[in-house]
Amino acid sequence: MVINLNSLMKNKVFIIAEAGVNHNGKLDLAYKLIDKAAEANVDAIKFQTFTAENLVTKSAPLAKYQKKNLKIKNQYELLKKLEFTKTMHSKCIKRCKLKNIKFISSPFDISDIHFLRKLNLNIIKIPSGEITNLPYLKYLAKLKKKLILSTGMSKTREISTALNILKKYGTKTNDISLLHCNSSYPAPYEDVNLKAMVFLKKKFNLKIGLSDHSLGIEVPIAAVALGAEIIEKHFTLSRNMIGPDHKSSIEPQELSKMVKSIRKIELALGSECKKITKSEIKNINIVRKSIVAKKFIAKGELFTLDNLAFKRPGFGISPMYVDRLIGKTAKKNYKKDSMIK
Repeated sequence: MVINLNSLMKNKVFIIAEAGVNHNGKLDLAYKLIDKAAEANVDAIKFQTFTAENLVTKSAPLAKYQKKNLKIKNQYELLKKLEFTKTMHSKCIKRCKLKNIKFISSPFDISDIHFLRKLNLNIIKIPSGEITNLPYLKYLAKLKKKLILSTGMSKTREISTALNILKKYGTKTNDISLLHCNSSYPAPYEDVNLKAMVFLKKKFNLKIGLSDHSLGIEVPIAAVALGAEIIEKHFTLSRNMIGPDHKSSIEPQELSKMVKSIRKIELALGSECKKITKSEIKNINIVRKSIVAKKFIAKGELFTLDNLAFKRPGFGISPMYVDRLIGKTAKKNYKKDSMIK
């Protein structure tokens, strides 16, 4: 599936529904996630490509948020149950084509990158945890794919280093997009730091966006208002399901609402040109004012600030020209509230 990210994002925010591991290792759940994402009118759905054996040691500890939700001893035991198999990849790609939604995945190992390449996926999402993985970045860069780099848990210097590696080993600058991210599940609002996304745009001059782990849909909507061109948001069929990411994900109804809200914000953003819009034109003369007679003005009387007033509607002479009128002689009688000609 060949996807032109530049054209997709030319006129609208590219919205990615992050299914991640919320399929719980089951194909039927992955299908349902694809269907719900398509119903919400997102641009893409993203899964995760890994094998537990290559990703973690068998003694790797669980994150604090994972311990709360699961009765599992270590990451290996957890991830082994959440692997997105090769068969699931091919079947879900077909499902995505059927539903007219883009399929994206995040690889966690060089072998995963190689596998995704064989699937003809030309967009690769680099997860935040791989930003310091030199062999991974070098291998990926040589494939000259379009890359979306998540920057959770990263300092500016680490982001800069990763970008330099990608560009040095073959990826074109305009093929790289950056996602600001806070890698907490869920991310506290006080740690989201949306202004850092604006900083990254100024610092690196790349397409910018947000991979959001906060609760609710307010943060990604705000990110769009601040200039985000890509939004990635975890979603699940139900937050009551058992698994590491369900509790910090939004549900299908929320996903749909988020997409609709983002599309409205896109329309509202407009351009940097300040002008009178078509919808405003009809109101100009209704709400602006004209110069009128404050009281009866006799023919031959001088116009002064004492005998002139400024009232709606605005079909007459604008108050902006009152200085030109002061001291001139009335050429006819004017009743109170009559527009001065």
